[in-house]
Amino acid sequence: MEIILLNDIVIIFGLSLAVIFLFNKIKLPPIIGFLFTGIIAGPFGLKLVQSVHEVEILSEVGILLLLFTIGIEFSFNEILKIKKTVLLGGSFQVFITIISVFFIAVLSGFPNSESVFIGFLIALSSTAIVLKLYNEKGEIDSPHGRTALAILIFQDIIVVPMMLITPLLSGGQADIISEIINLSLKSIGVIVFVIISTKYIVPFLLFHVAKLRSRELFLISIIVICFGIVWITSSIGLSLALGAFLAGLIISESEYSHQALSNIMPFRDVFTSLFFVSIGMLLNYSFMFENFRLIILITIIIILLKSAITSSITMSLGFPLRTAVIAGISLSQVGEFSFILAKTGSGLNLISADFYQMFLSVSILTMAATPFLIKYSPKFADQLLKLPLPQKIKSGMDKRLSSEKIKLKDHLIIVGFGINGRNLAMAAGVSNIPYTILEMNPDTVKEAKKNNEPIHFGDASSEELLNNINVAEAKIAVVAINDQVATRKITQSIKMLNKNIYLIVRTRYVNELNELYNLGADEVIPEEFETSIEIFSRVLNKYLVPQSDIQNFIETIRLKDYSIFRNLSKGNGLLNDVKLNFPDVEITSIIINNNSPLAGKTLSELDFRNNFNATVLGVICNTGFISNPSGNFTLSANDTLYLFTTRENIAKVKEIAGLNTSFNSSVL
Repeated sequence: MEIILLNDIVIIFGLSLAVIFLFNKIKLPPIIGFLFTGIIAGPFGLKLVQSVHEVEILSEVGILLLLFTIGIEFSFNEILKIKKTVLLGGSFQVFITIISVFFIAVLSGFPNSESVFIGFLIALSSTAIVLKLYNEKGEIDSPHGRTALAILIFQDIIVVPMMLITPLLSGGQADIISEIINLSLKSIGVIVFVIISTKYIVPFLLFHVAKLRSRELFLISIIVICFGIVWITSSIGLSLALGAFLAGLIISESEYSHQALSNIMPFRDVFTSLFFVSIGMLLNYSFMFENFRLIILITIIIILLKSAITSSITMSLGFPLRTAVIAGISLSQVGEFSFILAKTGSGLNLISADFYQMFLSVSILTMAATPFLIKYSPKFADQLLKLPLPQKIKSGMDKRLSSEKIKLKDHLIIVGFGINGRNLAMAAGVSNIPYTILEMNPDTVKEAKKNNEPIHFGDASSEELLNNINVAEAKIAVVAINDQVATRKITQSIKMLNKNIYLIVRTRYVNELNELYNLGADEVIPEEFETSIEIFSRVLNKYLVPQSDIQNFIETIRLKDYSIFRNLSKGNGLLNDVKLNFPDVEITSIIINNNSPLAGKTLSELDFRNNFNATVLGVICNTGFISNPSGNFTLSANDTLYLFTTRENIAKVKEIAGLNTSFNSSVL
C-alpha cells in the first residue's frame, strides 16, 4: 500500500539535503534553504508534495518542540527577572504596532475592521526564527536576546485575545465579554496546575521513571508531559505555543531537565525544518513576481516600522541604543502565528484572497531577511553610535542607575553580572580586592545596588563609561558576557584606554580565541575547552590518579592547546620577551595551614631555591607584609607565602606543603 505522506516526507528531506548543501557552499543560512525547498516542492512550484496539509500539521509539532526546549533552558526565576520587559515592553510593542499599522492601512483605503486585523498580523514576530538564530549564536542570555524573548513571550500570550476578537471584526456575534471571563478563569486554573506540577507532580513522576533506567520510558514521559500540557492549554482556548513553553518551564525546575533536553533536541530540529518548508509551500511565486515592486516596498516599510517601534520601546525601558537597535531589528519580521490568524481572517472573509497572497509574500520575505538582519544588526548599531547623538540616548543611562566617577586604583573591573560575574565579585569581596561592575540590564543593576554592589549601568565599550570607572588605573579587567560581537568591541575599547591592564575574556568557543588575542586580550577562557578539562579531571580523580598528576596534566593541556590559537605579538620590548621566553612563569601564593610540614621551619631550612626551584618574594604574617624576608624567618600557621616559580613546580610545591594547603597563582 502506497503511503503518500511517506513519499512526500522523503521528497522534502531529500530536496532539503541538496538545497541546504548548496546554500552552505555559498554561505546562505539554512532557514533560507528550507523556505526555498518549500517553494520548489509546493503546490505553486513543481508540485512534488501532495500532502501539504499533513506537512503543515507536522511542522506545527516543530514549533511546539522548539518552544518546549526554550522553556527547558529557561526557568521561572529567569521569567521573573524579565517580567518588566514582558509586560511593559511586550504590551507597548504590540499595541503601538497595531495602532501605527491601523492608521497606515486606513490611509491606504482599507476599512477600519480590516485595518485593525492587519495590525494584528504585523504586530507579531517569529518566535521560531528569532530564538533559533539566537540559540545558534549563543546570545539568548545577552541583553538584546533576553529583550527579544520577553517581547515574544507577550506576543504568544496576546495571540489568544486576537483570536477572540477576530470574529467580531468580521461582523460575527461572539459574546466577547463572557469569552474573556471564561478564559480568565481557565487561565487561573492553568497557573495553579503549572505551580503544582512544577513542585510536586513532575519531579515525583520523573524520579520514579529515572529509577527504572529505561531511556525509552524516560523519553515517552517527557513527550507525554509536553503534549499533555499543550492539549490542556489548547482545550481551554490558550495558544499551543504557550502550552509548550509552560511545559518546558515545568521540567526546567527539575534535575532531569538536561537529560530531557538532550533527548528532545533531534526531534525538534527535524520537525522545525518542516515548519520552514511548509511556510515556503504557501507562497505563490507567480503572484509575487507580478506584484514584486509593491511587495518589496511593503516588506521594507514593515521592517523599518517594527524595528523603529521595538527599538524605541527597548530604549524607554532603560537599555542602551546598541541593545535597542539589535533587539528591534531582530523582531522586524512577521511571525508564524500571523499565518494562523491570517487563515482565520480569510475563512471569515475579513481579508481577500489577493490580500492573503500579498501577506504571505511579504511575510516570507521578512522571514528570509531575518538571518541577514540579525547578523548585520550589530554593525548597523555601531554605525549609529558614531552619530552625534546625546550620550543619554547612546548609553541609556538612567539617573537612578548612574554613579559618580569612582577614584579606585589597581582595581578589578567586571563586565557582566551573570553567574561568572557574581562569583568573581564574591571572591573579590572576600579577598578584599577593590572591584567595580558594569552591566547592561537595568533590572540586574537595580537588584545588585540593593545588595550594595559597586555596579554601574551602561555599555562597557563606551569610552566615557570606562573613564568614569577609572579604567586607566585599573589592574585587571574581566569580560564575561554572552554577546560575542560586544565582547570583541569591549576588549578593543579597554585595551585602547589602558594598554597595561591585564585583560581576561570569557568566550564560548575555542575558535574565537585568536581574534580576541589579536584585539588585545591577555588571557581568553573558552567555556567548551574548560568544560572538557573539568570533565576529564573528574574522571581521572575517580580512577584515583594522584591530584598532583591531574594538575600537571591540566596545566600541560592548557599550555599546549591555548598556544595553538594564540598569536603572540612580534613587537619588541622587555615584556614581550618575558612572555615569549617564559610563558609559564607565575607568582604563587601558599597559605600555611596548621598541619602543613612547612609550619615552624625557617626559610633557610626549607631552601625553596634548591628544593622547589622557586624564589620567595614575600610573606604576609600577623605583623603585615614582609618583602624579601631573610633566611632566618620562621613560617607560622596562617602565614601567606608568595613564590616566584614555573607552572611545572606548582604541583610539587603544593604536594610537599601538604594536600590541605590553600593554593593560588597568577600568570606574570
